[in-house]
Amino acid sequence: MNSQNKRKSKKNSVRQIWFSVVFLVLGFIFAFSYKTLGINNQQDNYQPLAYLREEQYREELLRLQERNKELYEELDEKMREVMDIEHSFMHEEDRHTKLIEEAEQLRLLLGLVPAHGEGVKVTLKDADYDPLTQNPNDYIVHESHVLRVVNELKIAGAEGIAINGQRLTSNSSIKCTGPVITVDGKTFPEPFVIEAVGSQEVLQSSLQLRGGVLDSLEQDHIVVLVEEKEVILPALREG
Repeated sequence: MNSQNKRKSKKNSVRQIWFSVVFLVLGFIFAFSYKTLGINNQQDNYQPLAYLREEQYREELLRLQERNKELYEELDEKMREVMDIEHSFMHEEDRHTKLIEEAEQLRLLLGLVPAHGEGVKVTLKDADYDPLTQNPNDYIVHESHVLRVVNELKIAGAEGIAINGQRLTSNSSIKCTGPVITVDGKTFPEPFVIEAVGSQEVLQSSLQLRGGVLDSLEQDHIVVLVEEKEVILPALREG
């Protein structure tokens, strides 16, 4: 009797131990499963949030890129406008400069302003002669001689011309009266000094052409002296 009770008690204890082990294992399994499910749920919750943020960043990047493109296009357009304005100013400045140069050239030709620069000085003198045997008119400077020199200098591009200090214009009048000449109503005796502002090389070459002005003056017994020098011509004398 006692031995049977002891056996039963022992079986009950073993069963309780097995039940405890089973419950412990089941509890562990349940706990692990719950934790795993919780983590998966959290990951599932995190994934849509990360995706949404990524989409937002992508949309923002696209919007900024589009705005960048618009700003570059606007900048390019403004730069073209600035370049057009600059070109317009340059053309206007060139035109203004050209008008100023033309006005200055006109003033020089009209003798309204002094002229100075490199140029030439041409001196015409009467030649020596014997009044008893020779005709004086064949040895003195006449208006035609002066005009030949003046016209040649004009053709050669002289910027300004003066005779004995009297500035010439396009309408100047040169007349011979005996041994003197009259320039625009003012009388000057011999020698006649003709000064011109311009390229010395061009003016000198033009005067010394073979068969040109100097040769013809020498044939007319006129003494001619040509010098290269810095020339200062006064403005047109009034009265």
